[in-house]
Amino acid sequence: MASPHKSGFISIIGKPNVGKSTLMNALVGERLSIVSSKAQTTRHRILGMLNGEFEGTPYQIVYSDTPGVLMPKYELHKSMMQFVKSSLEDADVVLYVTDVFDEYEDLDFLTNWKDHTDTPILVLLNKIDLVGTEKLQERLDYWGQVFPDKPILPISALELVHLDQIFEHIVAKLPVHPPFFDPEELTDKPEKFFASEIIREKIFMNYKKEIPYSCEVVVTSFKEEPTILRIATEIYVERVSQRAILIGHKGESIKKVGIEARQDLEKFFGKKVFLEQFIKVEPDWRAKADKLRSFGYSLD
Repeated sequence: MASPHKSGFISIIGKPNVGKSTLMNALVGERLSIVSSKAQTTRHRILGMLNGEFEGTPYQIVYSDTPGVLMPKYELHKSMMQFVKSSLEDADVVLYVTDVFDEYEDLDFLTNWKDHTDTPILVLLNKIDLVGTEKLQERLDYWGQVFPDKPILPISALELVHLDQIFEHIVAKLPVHPPFFDPEELTDKPEKFFASEIIREKIFMNYKKEIPYSCEVVVTSFKEEPTILRIATEIYVERVSQRAILIGHKGESIKKVGIEARQDLEKFFGKKVFLEQFIKVEPDWRAKADKLRSFGYSLD
């Protein structure tokens, strides 16, 4: 007799810049979440599906990458925290990601959830490749006090250290359930979403200070032809001065973003890409609920 199918939602949460998106990509085996060295790179909840069979049991793991947990300063931040909260609500297992340099921050909704949830939690201490044995043990002891009675696993998402143990832990906790998604699906997001995210990643990589956080990328046209993909985008900033910085001297800065984005877009979609970028100024868009909704953020 065949083993019953197991399926579940696995939420990856933690503070900004602890390596959640790197972990998500490594677990799924595909580059779905953009990654940069700057905090608050992820703004949406991104699902990544993994289907297979483990020791005779078929499974579907639905990983959920989420924005870094923070105290909201803008309407945008409130939307980002809504994605985190909804991810916690439907989670069958939570991967709480921290790293060897991180400290626990007492944020009301997260602490309240942590202290009262019945959802299995696996604490992942990331970036262990950056410290020695003594420092690592010190951090394991610290996080053992923050999450008493919860399993804590030292990992390196970048170096793929101990990720097999995460997988085994998850499969053991998955409930018996038919697949939530078609096994052929890799993610819940449309192609346009990944096009805008790849461009936004290049902005994070090429600009400093406030510029990356003040930008939003919207795909206005996505036309697939037999030999080429034509993508038109609008990049929103909050001030005229930011627009000037984004463009750069004689347009060199935004041109560099376009070249780097096009190269990654061609790898992602597997065909030639023609990319157009238009820059618009929308004052204080991060604080405007109506504008955020038009950009695809949820404020409910």
